[in-house]
Amino acid sequence: MGNLPVVTTSFVGRDSELDSIDRALRDHRLVTLSGSGGVGKSRLALQTAGHVRDRYADGVWWADLSHLDDDQLLTTTVCDGVGLLDHSSRRPVAALCEWLADRHLLLVLDCCERLVDSCRQLVTELLSAAPGLTVLATSRQPLGAEGEHALEVPPLSSGEDGDEAVRLFHDRAATVVPGLVLDSPGDTAAVAEICRRLEGIPLAVELASAQLRERSAQEITGRLASRMDALSDNTLWPRRHRALRTTIGWSHELCAPLERLLWARLSVFRGVIMTADAEAVCAGGPLGVGTIAPALESLADQSVLRRTGDGYRMLDTLREYGAMWLAELAEDALLTDRHARHFAQTAVQAHTGWLGPQQVEWYRRVASTHADLCAALEHLLAEDPERAMEMAGCAGLFWSCCGHLHQARTYLERVLALPLSAGPHRTRALWALGITLTLQGDHEAARRVGTECEEAARLGQDAEGALSAAHSMSFTYLMMGRPQTAHLVSDHALRQHPGDPADAPSQMRCRVIRLFALSALGRLDEAYEEATRLQRISLRFGEHWARAYADHQLALIHLLQGRPRDAESHARAMLASKHELHDSLGIALGLDLLAGAIAAQGDGVAAARTSGTGHTYWRIIGHPHRGTPELGAIREQWELQARQAAGNTAYERAYRRASADDAERGLAHALERQLPS
Repeated sequence: MGNLPVVTTSFVGRDSELDSIDRALRDHRLVTLSGSGGVGKSRLALQTAGHVRDRYADGVWWADLSHLDDDQLLTTTVCDGVGLLDHSSRRPVAALCEWLADRHLLLVLDCCERLVDSCRQLVTELLSAAPGLTVLATSRQPLGAEGEHALEVPPLSSGEDGDEAVRLFHDRAATVVPGLVLDSPGDTAAVAEICRRLEGIPLAVELASAQLRERSAQEITGRLASRMDALSDNTLWPRRHRALRTTIGWSHELCAPLERLLWARLSVFRGVIMTADAEAVCAGGPLGVGTIAPALESLADQSVLRRTGDGYRMLDTLREYGAMWLAELAEDALLTDRHARHFAQTAVQAHTGWLGPQQVEWYRRVASTHADLCAALEHLLAEDPERAMEMAGCAGLFWSCCGHLHQARTYLERVLALPLSAGPHRTRALWALGITLTLQGDHEAARRVGTECEEAARLGQDAEGALSAAHSMSFTYLMMGRPQTAHLVSDHALRQHPGDPADAPSQMRCRVIRLFALSALGRLDEAYEEATRLQRISLRFGEHWARAYADHQLALIHLLQGRPRDAESHARAMLASKHELHDSLGIALGLDLLAGAIAAQGDGVAAARTSGTGHTYWRIIGHPHRGTPELGAIREQWELQARQAAGNTAYERAYRRASADDAERGLAHALERQLPS
């Protein structure tokens, strides 16, 4: 179990450091790897985590903090790192403490240096609450927490052939220029000299080896020697950073002018950089749109960027260097604003395209650009609050589905607290906040916001606003256990605004609530008709969100009416769609139904396993209600059936094993079960 980053390059050397960290983790609950930028702290932590993962029953989990500039998103970023998508209204740190309390795991906090004080406070609280927790942190300086065991990461050994830095150079050279042989006396001496001058700093060695595409090892040595000899002002950078600064600067000089400009402009990104985003944000002046894709590849070839999937990442140290040049060019304000407006437009486009065949892609897009969306919102809150309100409202439903409820609530409350004008953007933000509050179980606050949303929609006199307000209010009533009122509100809105869902997508959302209300009221024949109608509409638009909930309700209806095989089929269809959307709440609901369908067919052990996986998902989202209120009694009936079929001992064993397993693996196992013939 865990979420360790995948790397494609080999790990070289560090045997003594790995042994020291291994021993430290056995004796201490907080170990911090400190050292200068580029010295290899993150890679050493990752290698260590891979080596020791079998010692931790609940896995090794990685939280990347490199994109954070302040502590507002620290705890929620760590929650994301450990797979906790808390839907409750608790403080994130309280939810995180509870989540970790009975687990035995290793948490890696990478790049703590910008938030040392906040990281110290958070780690202290987590270690106090969770006796089975061990933390491995990387930072340019120790956290200063009580009980911390700090290990300074030295550079790789360098100075003679066969040492670690030379091995790293040769390893990366083989990747840069396959088939290149560096075994002549001249090459051997040149490589050793390069590594000595670069003081064994891994990032510096990698940047230097990337130049082998254009230059021989002897040429690299000569250029590097002249550069370092010319650098005499050691006050500009700590002495230990001199080699890295020199190498980054030299790599920067060796880039073509347009590549240097792109490097600087890319420093405004916080997460994975996709080519289309780089083109939208970075193009301008001499840097044409058509030049960006090849320039990205060239920067990756020179190790300035690292390829990841279909995109690129920039190491924090290199991003800092790029940001310095962006400021020198006096483009920092311009590019920060352009970045923010691009991702604001991305949120708007996602919202506009929600009801359509690209719905799954939009959910993935919002999930993958989360760090950049947050950075954009922070900027717009200060510079263009109206745009921030539009953006927050558009991202709200996606964030609630992807589990970022705390971020959604924080940003929505911040924009709505500003003295901004009324209109559709404000109505949408109120709707998004109402949904968020309901999902967190804060029903009274959700009703107040829903009432305000209704009033805003009435003044706005638009169908989408009215349907959004009805969706917010009826959803709240449904979760409060008042299905009659939920049906009344959603049904009234749908009758008042009967047009095409393409013109008012919240019509689909209201249809979902009306469907749930009908089944909760026991009007199963009407609910069946409503569900099949909703499926037809969803198929027409090619969307997944509403169709998945139609499958949920069809599974429930078939199960209640004694057709468990049909129920199992629909539950599986729902789970497939919700997994596509990364909707953990939907997956939890679907697993409960699948467990019931399996139990009704007499397979108590398989039902127990499925229920145990469902329990894992409910814990992931921290949801206090496990769905709409009426499902509780029905769920107890299914569990009783499963226990009777399997026997209490076998049921408990299967349930506990699934509950302790990785959520994704458990879901895959549940979906592998063959449908009955």
